[in-house]
Amino acid sequence: MQGKKTPLFASHQKYGGKIVEFGGWLLPVQYSGIIEEHAAVRTKAGLFDVSHMGEIWVEGRDALAFLQNLVTNDLAGMKNGQIRYSPMCYEDGGTVDDLLIYRYGETCYLVVVNAANIDKDREWMIKNMAGFEAVLTDKSDETAQLALQGPLSTAILSKLTGEAVADIAFYHFIDDVAVAGKKTMVSRTGYTGEDGYEIYCAPEDVTHLWESIMEAGREEGLLPAGLGCRDTLRFESCLPLYGHELSAGISPLAAGLGRFVKLDKASFIGREALVRQKEAGLPLKVMGVEVTGRGIARAGYPIKADGRVIGTVTTGSPAPTLGKNMALALVDAAYAEIGREIAVEVRGKEIAAVIVAKPFYKRS
Repeated sequence: MQGKKTPLFASHQKYGGKIVEFGGWLLPVQYSGIIEEHAAVRTKAGLFDVSHMGEIWVEGRDALAFLQNLVTNDLAGMKNGQIRYSPMCYEDGGTVDDLLIYRYGETCYLVVVNAANIDKDREWMIKNMAGFEAVLTDKSDETAQLALQGPLSTAILSKLTGEAVADIAFYHFIDDVAVAGKKTMVSRTGYTGEDGYEIYCAPEDVTHLWESIMEAGREEGLLPAGLGCRDTLRFESCLPLYGHELSAGISPLAAGLGRFVKLDKASFIGREALVRQKEAGLPLKVMGVEVTGRGIARAGYPIKADGRVIGTVTTGSPAPTLGKNMALALVDAAYAEIGREIAVEVRGKEIAAVIVAKPFYKRS
């Protein structure tokens, strides 16, 4: 199996991780099992290795102006220690990637990008730097990252630091935090629909942190968690995955991310195309689907209605928390209404389904 390894590769093997290739990386798809790990994150806590994610720093006098031109969300008014989610678009409104932007200061931002898109994103950013006084530094290889997710994550992390991590607000971070004696940056975002933290550290410290967190969470029922449940968790919460609900061919508006597209912002790459899309009406929309017949919808399966193909499944899977088979699908806007009965074509057979509201799961 070919692929890059994170600094935790040996730990994944030690904990019985089943390794697969994902976006050019060798990562654990599961340890004890996807359903068990999924349930642990929903009810207790799970620990993920997300060291494959990319970290690109943008610094300089025009750092904010450069990022404002690059992304669809508005970064004005961000305070130090705040994080903002945003899509980043091509001129035609298609999506380059979706990002997290961490504000360290007026002239210093950290941009966290999807692992499979690191090179593409960096090249796109460099291509669009002309005229801005800013310096871009890709520190992806110098940064490891853990994600501790679930309702007991605060209790577990609090055992390992003197910092009041419970006081970190959602979509905020604190830098220079000692966790298990190692220097880290701790943020509170999450990609599971649960409360949780990201712990950024030096690659040489990540194994010590992994082991320390696993030990601290033993009484709480903390489990190591793999890519399999990361996908089912984000899917139940209807969080997009690049290459599925977002892509060069799927704009953030079509993906239902309009609240992160600030068309009243002075200018940004793709704005004109997105304005035209909004004015003309979207031809396709990402919608939630419940499969009511017997069968599981998978990415790429056709969606049908009135005897014709009206869309495609972008993600499909059993939703363990709900005990139902669900899907996200890009469908013809004329059919994109809650309660509309449709069918999913599963291996040549049409299975009954219905369009439903998103998200499928929301923590109480």
